[in-house]
Amino acid sequence: MKKIAILGSTGSIGTQTLEIVRENPDLEVVGLAAGANIDLFERQVREFQPKLVSLQSEAACRELRTRLADMQVAVVCGMDGLIQIAEMEESQVLVTAIVGMIGIRPTIAAIQKGKDIALANKETLVTAGHIIIPLAKERGVSILPVDSEHSAIFQSLQGENRERVSRLLITASGGPFRGKTREQLETVRLEDALHHPNWSMGNKITIDSATLVNKGLEVMEAKWLFGVDLDQIQVVVHPQSIIHSMVEYVDGGIMAQLGMPDMKLPIQYALFYPDRRPMKGERVDFYALGSITFERPDMETFTGLKLAMRAAGEGGSVPTVFNAANEKAVSLFLNKKIRFLQIAEIIEMCMDAHKRIEAPNVEEILASEQETYELIATKF
Repeated sequence: MKKIAILGSTGSIGTQTLEIVRENPDLEVVGLAAGANIDLFERQVREFQPKLVSLQSEAACRELRTRLADMQVAVVCGMDGLIQIAEMEESQVLVTAIVGMIGIRPTIAAIQKGKDIALANKETLVTAGHIIIPLAKERGVSILPVDSEHSAIFQSLQGENRERVSRLLITASGGPFRGKTREQLETVRLEDALHHPNWSMGNKITIDSATLVNKGLEVMEAKWLFGVDLDQIQVVVHPQSIIHSMVEYVDGGIMAQLGMPDMKLPIQYALFYPDRRPMKGERVDFYALGSITFERPDMETFTGLKLAMRAAGEGGSVPTVFNAANEKAVSLFLNKKIRFLQIAEIIEMCMDAHKRIEAPNVEEILASEQETYELIATKF
């Protein structure tokens, strides 16, 4: 029996993780944490019977305690609650599926307690990779990527000598606006941006896919996960989303991981690694597919990716500012306060205004995040 805890159980990755638990009776959920979706969270707690659960606000926790008065479950709250779940003695694997830099402290806490991490929270490595990766090595902890692209790279590295890696080729669908000009992007609507051609994801990551910011975050994450230099990572637009990423070796050979665009595959692979378990679902029909294509990403139109590469190159606290500015800008766009192209404009404004810190600690990372939020608040 493998025992897991999940941070972000009501989001897209969290709910799909629980679908895998339903289909695999040798997985047990011992801890669950969510944000504010109390109705869904209550149903999850009643179904999976965890020992410890957490919600973000005190008010939500009070209501949940009342609702769950008939159950033997402890309800904790806020950041302290996330950390308590991350450190649970019973848990072997922590699934970090929450969005944002709120995931940094619980991830560090879990690593310090020797828990393996099934990582779906991009921000943890984007902003604190210089802290997380050395700590994981020191504690002998595995960081198992859940993101489809990083899982594909991880799978393509199995049985190979990592010293012989030449390039990582991270694929991108191109999002819903692939091929559009900046003039056309001036008038796109929120509803258009939320309509991804291939993947079913949460709203924030769907917008990140539309701006190509998501691919920039993946580049930063891959640098830390796989210990490669930035110039060894290339983004390739692949509209069909069948090849999830590739690894090129020094002899020119390329290993790729293919499959249908279904997040349950990388989630399950992370939970049972190195085993492969049967999984229901659609399979690739190469006859129906016919062909697959590749393109160079248009970084002049989708400047979010260009800014991400700049942030990755500058390093230090700059990726934190990039990430925080994007989080806030996407929130403004989702609330119809700004236009689509203003997302990248806000990111660039914040990066230009920031005074870089070489190797920020957690407090400095969070302070840089707050400063970025405050700068945006003065403008929008």
